Amino acid sequence: MNEKIKALSAPVGTTLDRWIDLNQDQFPYATGELSRLLRDIGLAAKILGREINRAGLGDITGMAGSENVQGEDQKMLDIVGHIRFVRALKMGGQVCCIVSEEKEELVLTGKDDAKYVIAMDPLDGSSNIEVNVPIGTVFGIYRRKTEIGTPPEVAKDALQKGAEQIAGGYVLFGSSTMLVYTTGYGVNGFTYDHSLGEFYLSHPKMRFPAEGNIYSINESHYFKYGEAVQHYLNHCKREGYTARYIGSLVADFHRSLIKGGIYLYPATPGVYPEGKLRLLYECNPLAFIAEQAGGLAFGNGQRIMEIAPVDMHQRVPLIIGSERMVEEAMRFLK
Repeated sequence: MNEKIKALSAPVGTTLDRWIDLNQDQFPYATGELSRLLRDIGLAAKILGREINRAGLGDITGMAGSENVQGEDQKMLDIVGHIRFVRALKMGGQVCCIVSEEKEELVLTGKDDAKYVIAMDPLDGSSNIEVNVPIGTVFGIYRRKTEIGTPPEVAKDALQKGAEQIAGGYVLFGSSTMLVYTTGYGVNGFTYDHSLGEFYLSHPKMRFPAEGNIYSINESHYFKYGEAVQHYLNHCKREGYTARYIGSLVADFHRSLIKGGIYLYPATPGVYPEGKLRLLYECNPLAFIAEQAGGLAFGNGQRIMEIAPVDMHQRVPLIIGSERMVEEAMRFLK
């Protein structure tokens, strides 16, 4: 066959939809709803990615003039991200309720017959939008605990441990748009092909490298951290570890997953005494991915996914990354 014809007719790869269909047998209790939910997330990610790519042209990079439940100033794209995902999930019909960083109360979809609950940060790292730095979406999916057909409840449906997740993932909007997720059978990454409008499997069976030497932490708080954290950071410098900090949780985590490393956001007295990151929709999904990829995730001295939530917007410290590096850090931070 002509070499040009070979090149032009080469397989383009496995799409997200096809991958989901091929792996439905991993969930004998599901009848296609989870697959449709993952597709809904993929659709919302495509739409939000388009808005982010147009941010500089569309005059939507500024502040919205409001605050979220955490008292943080909202960017216009924070609100856009929330609207896009909530709309896609409501129309998809597989989710009975949504925990979102952008809403204090539980978001009810009106789909009381739906089986699933989703906790999400629709747009993580939005302060980096104006400077064209990677940002992302984080999500965790749970099976509802209340009886199907009844209204969902915060205590039973929203406040579940991370270990009860049936899927967790993130979308990274950077030099390329990637959707990375796990359903408890390993971690796979899909890269968006704009020309075809599809996510394609690009990073199968993702694993943290066995060794890493990158540490990510906001060192501007060095003198506010406790002595244990300071000792650990000094150890990193003595060992010649490389410091890398983007300030976007998804991007920092993704780098550690690809290259090997550790991400830390410890409790910071006087700034974030309970930690900065939210347990339900930031720490739990990434902890699920980390463990499925051979890494570890801890907070307050215990496995992140075993922390029992008491509030939808609960904050916790986070140490996450390559197994050896997390174990080393924990020896300093006990």
